[in-house]
Amino acid sequence: MMTAKRLALMTLFVVGLSGCAAVNESRFNPLNWFGSEEETLDPIAVENERRPLVAQITGLVIERTPGGAIIRATALPPTQGWFDAELISANQDDDPVDGVLAFAFRAIPPETRQAQSTERSRELSAAVFVTNLTLANTSTVQVTGQLNSRVIRR
Repeated sequence: MMTAKRLALMTLFVVGLSGCAAVNESRFNPLNWFGSEEETLDPIAVENERRPLVAQITGLVIERTPGGAIIRATALPPTQGWFDAELISANQDDDPVDGVLAFAFRAIPPETRQAQSTERSRELSAAVFVTNLTLANTSTVQVTGQLNSRVIRR
């Protein structure tokens, strides 16, 4: 038999645990400060860049940190051997234009022919830190590759 204290404790625990689903979907959860990613097909031109756009953007995540956020993108080039991956700001002075903070995902292709192999072995990641000051004027973050873009909106 359960004692009254144990029953009350179990009830509080279950009620408290059920509230976690609400916090998971609320604006108090830092993981929800930006919405989920979307795929778009808008190319972004970046001048004076020798590295080509990576073929396909496969993921985009924004992780809040003290003082700003880290924007991390994952891309899939056509073969192995791509290197020096970087998210290059497509905005003049790195300021959002109409609330859009845009980046181009660029990398250097291999000089010699490389195997295509598995998607996992070709995957590239690049990240950039953005300050809270920049984020204050940002409603959309966009990362563009050659074939597609990924977008996260607030």
